[in-house]
Amino acid sequence: MKFKNVFKRKEAGKDGAGCSVSRDGKSGQKEGQCGTCSVKSCPDREKQGQEKNRNLEQIKNKIVVLSGKGGVGKSTVAANVAVALASEGRAVGLLDVDVHGPSIPRVLGLSAEKTRVEEGNLVPVLWENNLKVMSLGFLLPDDNEAVIWRGPVKMGLIKQFVEEVDWGELDYLIVDCPPGTGDEPLSVLQVLGNDAKVLIVTTPQGVAVDDVRRSVTFCRKVGNPVLGIVENMSGFVCPKCSEVYDIFGAGGGKDLAEEMDVPFMGAIPLDPQVRQSGDSGKVYVAGGHGEVAGRAMEEIMERIEKSC
Repeated sequence: MKFKNVFKRKEAGKDGAGCSVSRDGKSGQKEGQCGTCSVKSCPDREKQGQEKNRNLEQIKNKIVVLSGKGGVGKSTVAANVAVALASEGRAVGLLDVDVHGPSIPRVLGLSAEKTRVEEGNLVPVLWENNLKVMSLGFLLPDDNEAVIWRGPVKMGLIKQFVEEVDWGELDYLIVDCPPGTGDEPLSVLQVLGNDAKVLIVTTPQGVAVDDVRRSVTFCRKVGNPVLGIVENMSGFVCPKCSEVYDIFGAGGGKDLAEEMDVPFMGAIPLDPQVRQSGDSGKVYVAGGHGEVAGRAMEEIMERIEKSC
C-alpha cells in the first residue's frame, strides 16, 4: 500500500470499519484481516512491518510532544526544539500528526512546499540541511481543505508516516500531536513503541494543569516514559521595565511535575516575538534571539539531550 493511495484509504474506513492494532499484534479483527482498514487482508503487510522496523532502527531517540488541551503552544515548542537540535548539528526529523489541523508547515515557513514520492516512499521536506519535516499539510491540495477522517484511517496514515517516509538515520524524531489523549497520540505511541518518550506542554493555569495530569496518567497506562513537562507562556516580561507579569498564573507546570514525580524541563515566558515568528514562518530560535524566551528554549533543548 503506497503513499499515492493515502487519500483513497479514507473510503475504506468511512463506515467505521477497521481497528487499532495493539503492540502485541492482537486486535478485534478476524485472523488475516487488516488492522487499519476494512479489507480482509493486505498482501504487503509483512513488507510494511519490515520497512517499519528498518525505519525505527535508524532513529536513535523518539520524542512525542503532547498537551492536555489546545492553545498551549505545543506546536511552537515542538518546532523550536526540533530546530534547536538541528542547529546543534543533530540529524532531526519533525513529524506533524495533527491530521485535522497541521500547523508545522506554516510555523517553519514551508506552507508552499509539497512532498514527492520516490520508489513508493515519501521524501520529507527539508528545512535548512538537517531537519526533515513531514506533515499531512504537504499532501493537501490547498490550506482550506478539510480532512474528515475517522480513527482507523488516521491510524493508517500515521503508520504510513513511519513506514513509508524516507527518514534515513536520525538522532531525534520529534512528533507533534494534536491535543488530548485520543486517536493520534495513541496511534503514534503504538507505532513507535515503548521506548518513545513523551514531552508534555502546558500553561500555568489550573485548567491546563488538570489536563496535563490526565496526560501523565495516559502515558503511564500505555507504558511510555514521560521525558518531562514544559510550562509555556510562563509570565510576561515587560520590554520596557523588565517586570514579570503572571498573566496565566505561575508555577503550575513545575508544581505538577513535582506532584506526578516527573522531570520539569523548564518554563518559557510569553514573548510577542515568538508569536510573530510562528505566524511569519521564521522559527524563533533560528533568529539567534538572546531574550529570555530564546534562552529558555535552548535550556530545554539541552535538558532533552541530557535525558535521552
